[in-house]
Amino acid sequence: MGSLRQDIRYAFRMLLKSPGFSAIAVLTLALGIGANSTIFSWINSTLLNPIPGAVNTGNILAFTSGGNSRVPVPFSYPDFIDLRNRTASFSSIAGSSIYPLNLTGKAKPERTWGTLASANYFDFLGVHPILGRGFLPSEDEKPGGATVVVISYRLWQLRYGGDASVIGRTLQINEHPYTIIGVAPPVFQGTQTSLRSEVWIPAVMAQQIISSRDRLHERSDAWVDLLGRLKPGVTPGQAQTEMNLRMKELVEQYPKDHQGENVVTVYPLWRAPFGANGYLYFLLPMLMAIAGAVLLLACANVANLLLVRSVARRREIAIRLSIGASRWRLVRQLLIESLILALAGGGIAMLLTVWTAGSFSQFIPPSNLPITLDIHADGTVLLVTMLVSVLTGVVFGVLPALRASDLAPVEVLKEEGSAASAGVRRARLASVLVVAQIALSLFLLVCAGLFIRSFRAAQKVDPGFHPDHVFIASYSLFPAGYNSDTGFEFHRQLLAKLEALPGVESASLADWIPLGYTSDSTTVNPEGYVPQPHESMDIADADVGPNYLHTMQIPLVSGRDFTSKDTQTSQRVVIVNEAFVHRYWPSEDGMGRRVHVDGDWATIVGVTRTGSYYSLHDGALPFIYTPILQVYSNSGTVHLRVAGNPLSYAGAVEKAVHDLNANMPVFDESTLKSRVQVASTGQRIAGTFVGVFGLLALLLAAVGIYGVIAYTTRQRTREIGIRMALGAQSVDVFRLVLSNGLRLIVVGLTIGLVLSLMLTRFLRTILFGVGATDAITFIGVAILLTAVALLACYIPARRAMRVDPMVALRYQ
Repeated sequence: MGSLRQDIRYAFRMLLKSPGFSAIAVLTLALGIGANSTIFSWINSTLLNPIPGAVNTGNILAFTSGGNSRVPVPFSYPDFIDLRNRTASFSSIAGSSIYPLNLTGKAKPERTWGTLASANYFDFLGVHPILGRGFLPSEDEKPGGATVVVISYRLWQLRYGGDASVIGRTLQINEHPYTIIGVAPPVFQGTQTSLRSEVWIPAVMAQQIISSRDRLHERSDAWVDLLGRLKPGVTPGQAQTEMNLRMKELVEQYPKDHQGENVVTVYPLWRAPFGANGYLYFLLPMLMAIAGAVLLLACANVANLLLVRSVARRREIAIRLSIGASRWRLVRQLLIESLILALAGGGIAMLLTVWTAGSFSQFIPPSNLPITLDIHADGTVLLVTMLVSVLTGVVFGVLPALRASDLAPVEVLKEEGSAASAGVRRARLASVLVVAQIALSLFLLVCAGLFIRSFRAAQKVDPGFHPDHVFIASYSLFPAGYNSDTGFEFHRQLLAKLEALPGVESASLADWIPLGYTSDSTTVNPEGYVPQPHESMDIADADVGPNYLHTMQIPLVSGRDFTSKDTQTSQRVVIVNEAFVHRYWPSEDGMGRRVHVDGDWATIVGVTRTGSYYSLHDGALPFIYTPILQVYSNSGTVHLRVAGNPLSYAGAVEKAVHDLNANMPVFDESTLKSRVQVASTGQRIAGTFVGVFGLLALLLAAVGIYGVIAYTTRQRTREIGIRMALGAQSVDVFRLVLSNGLRLIVVGLTIGLVLSLMLTRFLRTILFGVGATDAITFIGVAILLTAVALLACYIPARRAMRVDPMVALRYQ
C-alpha cells in the first residue's frame, strides 16, 4: 500500500508538471465519457426502468395481437379475461388502458388522463399505495359497480395539498362520484413508459370513462393492453407459442369477432410497443453505439498524446529501471497516471450528464398525450460513469505504458540520438492510432450526414396537406355528459361560431390530428370485394367536419368535400383516398361506389390523393373519412386556417366553446405545424446528437493527425537537415511531409468507408428519404475529412520546409 501511495503522489506530480497535456487529455476524455453517460441516463430512465415503482419487471412481458400490424393492436376485454383464465405460462396477467377524462366538482373542470385497470393491476406490479389500498378482486366483477379510484401522488399534492385524510373522500370524474381508496407512490405514473396517469379506476367502469358502449362484452372491440408475469422456468418463446394457441382457440370459437391476423407477439418491457419505449428501443441503443465510437476516438487521441509524452520521459524511465524499478512497477505507475486522467475526465463528464440528462425531453414536440419524460442522472448513472472512466483509463493507457517501459536502460543512457530513434519506432503505433481515428471519424460523420439529410427530407416532404397557418384546439363531449343528439348540435353550433371569427379563412372539426402519436381504424366492407380468409378489413379512418379537405388543403382527385348538409338525416357518404380505391377497385375511380362502414352503407362522394397519416413511413395506406355531423364522435379538434398568427386565435376559440358550455375544458391548443413535428422526432434527435458527435470526431481526428505528423516531422529534423544539405529543395521537404500524412489519410478513409458501408445498413429503419449508402453523403464526408486532415498536415509540412539545415544537423 505504501508503494501504491507513492505512485499516486508521483503520478499527480508528473501530471501537474505538464498542465497543457493534462488539460487537453482530461477535456478530450470528458467529452467522450460525457457523451456516453448522457445517452445512458436516457436509457436508464426509459428502457431499463420502463415502469418506475414496479418490482421484478424482468419477467414481465407485454402483448399485442396484431402480428405485423402497422400499429400495436390491444385485446378486447372478453379476450383478456379468457386468456388470463386459460394461460399456463403466466402466473398472472393484468390489463389496462389510458384515457382522457375530466375531474369535475370544482368551479372549472380539469382535463387529465386516467387508467382503466383490472383489479389485480397493483398486486401484479408489486406497487403498494402509500395511503389506503389498491383494488380488491370483487371490484372486477360487476360492470359499473366499482366507483373507487386510486390517485397519483402528484394529484394528491396538487389537489389535496398532501392531506392524509384524503382516503374516503369523493372525487368527481366525468361528473360521476368516485371514492378515493388510495394514493400511489411518488415514482409510479403507470405502465406505459413516459405516459403519466393521474388516476386509476377499475376496468368495469369503462362505460363512465370511455363511452356509453358496452366495451366489457364486445369481443370485437380491442382496447385493453396486456402485461403478463412469466412463471419460473418458462421462456418468452414458450409463452408466445402458448398464447397463440389460446388465441387460435378464441378465433375458432368467435370467428366473426376476430378478423385479421390475430397473432400474439410478446415483448420484454424495455421494448414494449405501448408507450415511449415503442419509439425509443431502437433510437437510444443506436445513439449509445455511436457515442461508444466517440469514446474510442477519444481514447485513441489520448493514447497518441501519451505515446508522444513517453518519448520525452524515455531517459527518466531508463534511470528508474537502472536503479532497480521493475517493469511491472513502471507499467503500474503509468497506468495510475492514465486512471487519474480518466477519473478527472469522468468527474467532468458526471457534471455534464447532470446538466444534460433532462435535455432529451426538449426534443419532444407538443402532443395530445400526457408525455412525461422524467430523465435524470441517478446513482446508477453516476456509478456506470465511474466504471466507464476506469475502463477508459485502462484502454487508452495500457499500450503506451507497455511500449514506454519496453526498453534497454543501458542503451538508452548511452545513445546520444536515442530519443529520435525511439520516436520513430513509437511513431508507427501513433500512426496506427491515427488511422483508426480517421476511420472512426469517417463513420461518425457519415452517420451524422445521413441523419441530417434524413431530417431535412422529413421537413421537406409533402404529407398531403399544408400545416402552415392552422390553429388546433381540442375538446371532449363524453366526459361533459353529451350524447349523440346533443353532441351533434354542439358540433354544428361551434362550427358556425368558428366560421364567423374575423380572419378565419376556413374552419372544420376532426377527431384526430395527422402525423401524431394516436391512430384509429374502422371495419369496412367495400361493395363487390370478397375478402381473403381472415383478411383484416380494418382501415385507418377519421371523422371530419364540413370543409375539412379545404381547411387542410388536401387535394381532391375527384368528387367533393363534406358539407354542412351531410348530417345524420341525409344519405350516408364517405371520402376515401387513392390507395383505398386501388386496393378494392383497382380498375375503377371509386366514385359512386358503396362501402359498408359503421353499421350502414355509405356512398363514396370524393377521392383524395394518398398522403401521410400516422407516420412518414406509411407508404400507400388506405384511408377513409366519415362526416362528423353524420357519424357521431364524442371528441373534436378545432382546425382553423387563418391569415395571421394561429396562436392569437386561442382566446377566440375558447370563448366560442365556453359560449356553448362554460364548463367545457379546451385543451392541447397549438399550431398544426408544431404538432406534426412528431413525425420527424426520431430524425431530429438523431440528427442533432449524431451531428454533434460527428463534429467532435472531426476535431479529434484533425488534432490527432496534426499531432502525429508534427511529432514525426520533429523527430526527423536531423534527416531533413541532411536532405537539404545534399540539395533537397523546400518544396521537396514539403512534399515529403505531406505524403506521409496523405498515406495515413488514404488508409484511414479506406477502412472508414468499408466500416461505414457495413454498419450504416442497420440505420435503414430510422432513416427517411435517404438510403443507408447514400453516395452524396459518403462522397461529401470523405472530401470534408480529407480537406481537414490535409490542413492538419499542412502546418507541420510548412514548418518543416523552413528548417535551417545547419540548425537541423545539430538537432538531437
